[in-house]
Amino acid sequence: MLVEILRAKIHRVKITQLELNYVGSITIDKALLRASGLLPNEKVQVVNLQNGNRFETYVIEGEENSGIIGLNGPAARLALLGDVVIILAYAQMTLEEAKNYQPTVIFPDDNNRLLLS
Repeated sequence: MLVEILRAKIHRVKITQLELNYVGSITIDKALLRASGLLPNEKVQVVNLQNGNRFETYVIEGEENSGIIGLNGPAARLALLGDVVIILAYAQMTLEEAKNYQPTVIFPDDNNRLLLS
């Protein structure tokens, strides 16, 4: 049996760009992708904290250290500039694998930049 487990999470980033006339997807700063382990073209769930919208789309790599979080295509209608979202990715694994699995969770600052420890 396989279960679906949280694999990666970018917690609380602001929408910086909306591009309605685009095929679709979410553009994410390459530095955030690297830190979270998310991959270009990976399916993600986006949760908007301002309006409660939850939707799925796929990742496009944005310019590194730009802070970009951009909604493209129809998803651009599900948020406003400055809305705060959580980006989630899941993985399927066996129950045994899931028992010890720890997801990667990152907490960027208010400008969508990595917090350095």
